[in-house]
Amino acid sequence: MYKNHHISLVMPCYNEEHGLPQVFRDLPSCVDQVIVVDNNSTDCTAMVAHQFGATVVAEKRQGYGAAYKAGLRRATGDIIVTMDGDGTYPRNFIPILLDVMIDEEFDFITCDRTGHKDKPSNWLRVFGNDVLNFFIWILFWFRVRDSQSGMWVFRHWVLEHLNLTSDGMAFSEEIKLEAMSRKKLIRSKELPIYYKERHGVSKLRIWRDGFYNLFFLFRKRLGLLGTAPPLFEPGERNLQKELNA
Repeated sequence: MYKNHHISLVMPCYNEEHGLPQVFRDLPSCVDQVIVVDNNSTDCTAMVAHQFGATVVAEKRQGYGAAYKAGLRRATGDIIVTMDGDGTYPRNFIPILLDVMIDEEFDFITCDRTGHKDKPSNWLRVFGNDVLNFFIWILFWFRVRDSQSGMWVFRHWVLEHLNLTSDGMAFSEEIKLEAMSRKKLIRSKELPIYYKERHGVSKLRIWRDGFYNLFFLFRKRLGLLGTAPPLFEPGERNLQKELNA
């Protein structure tokens, strides 16, 4: 708990048995609920997560977005924090981000990794991220420095107002588009964080995922993606909280 707010951490994982111990090693005590989504891992991801006391959710639909949706459905905290299970995102920043959110009354915070990494990133990844950031500005008229970041902090009620259609890597940019474009309803902010080298093998397919995410932006802008089923039915979260109490 942090300043009277229950905190849930959601991590989608595919073969992250080496990264998860790094995450749990310095996870702040303010996190009340940890949800690890095992997205068809072939290693010991689920076993490692169980050993550290996490709630493990098995999601058979392969994909970053599919895994996130499965985890978010199980989150009961007032505030949800997300990150990858590879150890790259700074756990000690969680209280800082919560401070900014609560004290400044933000509803959605996304984290910017650009320029804050231990070692320079692959130039192709940087270029791809910049291209996607540019097209978000052109198509949706707001600026973001790191559209592909996987660390977000947001109030649980925000999920009720987002149309999250992607089951793949585009989920990362879509959740930002949905939250940051609703300026009258959701107060959003992008904040810098540092970013470490990952543990294990990267799952990103640079060219395939890059072009898919770019085409996704155009389809989103043209309204071709339809409406996704809601993550929660009315009263479902309260029932979850009672079951977990």
